[in-house]
Amino acid sequence: MTIQKENYTQDISFDDLSKVKAISAEKEIKFEKKVDYIGTFKKENIKILLEKTGHGTDDTLVQNLPDDTEFILNKIYQLTVEESIKILENAIEYHNDDPNFPNDDYELMKTLVKKSDLEKDKNEDELFQIKLLASLIHYLSPYPEVRAVTDPFDEPDIPIETIRSYTLAILWVLIGSAVNEFFSHRYPSISLSSSVIQILMYPCGKFWAWCVPDWGFTYKGKRISLNPGPWTYKEQMFSTLLYAITSPGVYITYNVVVQKLEIFYNNKWCDFGFQFLLAMSTQFLGFGIAGILRKFVVYPVRAMWPTILPTLALNRALLKPEKKERIHGWKLTKYQFFFIFFLFMFLYFWLPNYLFQALSYFNWITWIDKNNFNLAVICGQVLGLGLNPIPTFDWNVANYLTPLTVPFFANMNIVVGIFLAFFAITGVYYNNYYWSAYLPVNSNAIFTNKGESYQVTQILTNGLLDKQKYQSYSPPYYTAANLVVYGAFFAIYPFSFMYTCYIERRSLIESLKEVKKTIQNWKRSNFEGFTDPHSRMMAKYKEVPDWWFLIIVIVSLVFAILAVSLYPTHTPVWLIFMAFGMNIVFLIPFALIYSTTGFSLGLNVLVELICGYALPGNGVALMTIKALGYNIGGQADNYISNQKMAHYSKIPPLALFRGQIITTTIQVLVVLGVVNWQISNVDNFCQPGQKQRFTCPSEKTFYSASVFWGVIGPKRVFSEIYPLLEKCFLIGFLLGIFFILVKRFLPRYFPNIIQPTLIMGGFIQVFAPYNLMYVIPGIYLSFTFMYYIKKHYLAWFEKYNYVLVSSFDAGVAFSALIMFFAVQYHNINVNWWGNLISFEGVDGGVGRQSLLDVASTTKKYFGYDNWS
Repeated sequence: MTIQKENYTQDISFDDLSKVKAISAEKEIKFEKKVDYIGTFKKENIKILLEKTGHGTDDTLVQNLPDDTEFILNKIYQLTVEESIKILENAIEYHNDDPNFPNDDYELMKTLVKKSDLEKDKNEDELFQIKLLASLIHYLSPYPEVRAVTDPFDEPDIPIETIRSYTLAILWVLIGSAVNEFFSHRYPSISLSSSVIQILMYPCGKFWAWCVPDWGFTYKGKRISLNPGPWTYKEQMFSTLLYAITSPGVYITYNVVVQKLEIFYNNKWCDFGFQFLLAMSTQFLGFGIAGILRKFVVYPVRAMWPTILPTLALNRALLKPEKKERIHGWKLTKYQFFFIFFLFMFLYFWLPNYLFQALSYFNWITWIDKNNFNLAVICGQVLGLGLNPIPTFDWNVANYLTPLTVPFFANMNIVVGIFLAFFAITGVYYNNYYWSAYLPVNSNAIFTNKGESYQVTQILTNGLLDKQKYQSYSPPYYTAANLVVYGAFFAIYPFSFMYTCYIERRSLIESLKEVKKTIQNWKRSNFEGFTDPHSRMMAKYKEVPDWWFLIIVIVSLVFAILAVSLYPTHTPVWLIFMAFGMNIVFLIPFALIYSTTGFSLGLNVLVELICGYALPGNGVALMTIKALGYNIGGQADNYISNQKMAHYSKIPPLALFRGQIITTTIQVLVVLGVVNWQISNVDNFCQPGQKQRFTCPSEKTFYSASVFWGVIGPKRVFSEIYPLLEKCFLIGFLLGIFFILVKRFLPRYFPNIIQPTLIMGGFIQVFAPYNLMYVIPGIYLSFTFMYYIKKHYLAWFEKYNYVLVSSFDAGVAFSALIMFFAVQYHNINVNWWGNLISFEGVDGGVGRQSLLDVASTTKKYFGYDNWS
C-alpha cells in the first residue's frame, strides 16, 4: 500500500493493516485522556518526554502530566516499532539538508534505524527513543521551537469569528496603523508589533467578556452573540492575525513622502486619489500570489517560519492554562514571566532612549580621541562602521537582527556576510575607489561632485531628465557603503535564485506536482498530499478557493492601471505586468529562504534596474513600479506568514481571508491620513538632525535609488559612472554555479549550517545607514539563547525564550510611546554629559566628515570632467 508522507509518497508494506492507523492521514485528531498505560513507562523516560515538550521534570509533574505531554505519551503507547521505524525513515529522507532539524535528534534517528530489530527489542530505552521521536514528528513537530508554541490536538468548537474579535481587531488596527506609520520615519523606528497588540487586546477581551451582556440572534442555526462567553485563545489569535497583516505598514508611503516633500521631488499632483489607488493595488496584489504559495511555504513541514514564533508564544502565555512546574529552578508561569520582564524593560528603556542616551550609542572608543577621523570611521556609531565589542545597552538596537527569533545558524551566516562587507567597505573607502573617500563612509544618501546633497529637481524638466541641466549640475555619487551594498544586491539575485532552486529542488518539484493536481481537479482539497499533524487538523476547516485569489489579482491590477493612467507618472501599463511577472518567477525561491531562515529578500533593486533600462530619465515611473514590484512579494510573504500562524493555531483559512481583507483596507485609509498629516505638521520632517529623530532613513534610500536608477538610469550608471557594478550579476551567477558544484560533489566539506545565500545576504543587511553597532550585540544574544540555552536547557528555551522577546518588545514600544508624547514632543530635554558625549567630535558630525577634502582639489570638485 502507499502511505502519504509530508511531501512525497513511498511504498510501505505491513502484514497487519491495523498497524497503519497511527501514520495514515487522519481527518482530525482528538485528545482523549488515558491513564492506565502511564505506569508501563519508566519515570526517567517520561521526564525525557516532558523535556522534549517544554516542561519541567519534577516528580509532581510526572504524576500529573500536561495535556500535550499525555497526548504524545498516548501515541507512544499505541505506536508499534515497525510503524515508528517507517516514520523515522521518512523523516531521515525528508529532513536531509534541513539546517533547522535538531542535529542530535537526526544523528540519533539514523543510529536507531540502522540497528537490527532484535537489538531494539532488547533495549527498552532505545525502544522508547524510537517511539518518542516518531510520535513527536508525526503528531506534533520535529522542531523544538514549533513544539514550544503549538498543540498536538485541536478544539474546533472554540469561538473564533465573533463580534468582539472583529471589533477589537479593527480598533487596534486603527490605533496600531496610525502609531506604526507615525514612527516609521524615525531613526531607529519604533512600532507596535503584534506582540504588543496582543498585550493590549488581552485585557480588552477579558473586560468585554466580563461586562457586555449576552445579547444576540440566531442565523442559520448558529447563535451570534455580543458575548459568547470567556475570551478564548482562538479569538485572541484571530484578532492578532487581523492586526499582524497590517503591522509591516504600507510601502507606498515612501512614494508619498519622496514625491510630496520639497527636499525631494515636490510633486503637487500626488494627491489622495493617486495614493489610494496605488496603495490598494500594492497591498492586495500579494494576496493573490499567496494563493499559489500555500503549497510551497505553508503546508510543508520544513517551512517553519521562525519569525512568527514569538507571537504564538505570547498568545499561549496569556490564555493557555499551565500546570505548576519547575524548569531549571524557574517556577514562573509564562504569564508571570512576561509581565515581570515587560515592566523591567518599560522602566529601563527610559535610560538609553532619554535619560542616558550614551547607553544607546555607546561609542566609547571614539571618546579616546574625539577628533580622530580614522577612529571615527572604523569604530564610530553615528558616522562610522561601528566596530565596537560593547556598542550598546539598548534592546531596540541589540534586537536589530532578531537574535532570539532567527535560528542561530542563520544569524551566524548573516553575520559572516556583514563582517565581510565591513572589510570590503573599508577597502573601497581607503583606496578612494570611485572617489568614495570624498564622501562620508556609511551614508545612504547620494551626493554631487562637490560632496553636497544631491537635489534631483536641479536636473528635471516636467518630471523627466533634462540632459542639459544634468551636464551643468553633476552626476550622482554613492558612498563606499552604498557601492558595496548595491554590488551585493546585483550578485545575490542570480545566486539565490539558482542555489535555492537547486537545494530545494525536491520540495519545489513535489509542490509543483500538487499545484498541477489542483489545476486538473479544482475541487481537490489544498491539504491533500500533506499529512503532517497540523495539515491533518486543518483539513477539516473550509478552505479559500483558488479563484478567490485570482479575483483579488484582477481587481488589484485594475487599481494599478488607473493609478498610472489618471496621473502624470509617465508609466506605461506594460511595466505593471512586468513587475507582476517577475514576482511570479522569483517569489517561490525567496519565500522558501524566508520560511526556513527568517531572512527576507525583496525585488526592489532588480525592479529598479529593469524599469531604469525601460524608461531612462523617469524617476517617478521607477518609484511607482518599484512599489508594485517590491510590495507584491512583501505582502505575499506577509500574508503567507500569517497563514502559517493560523495553520499552527488552527484558525480556519476562510475566516482569516475575510478578516484580513477588511483590516488591510482600513489600514490603507489610516496610514495615508497619518503620513499626509506628518508632511504638513512635523517641523523639519525628514531633515538631518530633526529633534524627534524623524530623519527618514528609508525614504532617503528610496529617493537615492529613484535618482540613480530612474532619473539617471542604469545605462548611464553602468557605462559612465560605475561600470564595475554591472559585472556583479556575472559574479553572482558564477558563484551560484560554484557552490552548487561544491554541494553536489563535496557535501562532506559543506555542512548544512553553511548557507551561502545568507552570507551574501549579510552584505545587504546592515550598512548604509546602519552599522556593526546593530550586529555585535546580536551575536552575543544569539549564541546565548539560540545555541547554548537551546542546547543545554531545552525546556527553559521552549517555555520562556519567545515570551522574553515579546516582553522586551512590548516594554520598548510602550515606553517609547509614553516618552515621546510626554517629553520628547514637547522638546523637554535633559542636557548633561550622558546625553551629549556620543554626539560630540567627528563621529557626532562635528568637523571633518570625509577622508579627502573636495576643497583641496584643483578643480574644486571630484570625479568626471564630462559626464554627458
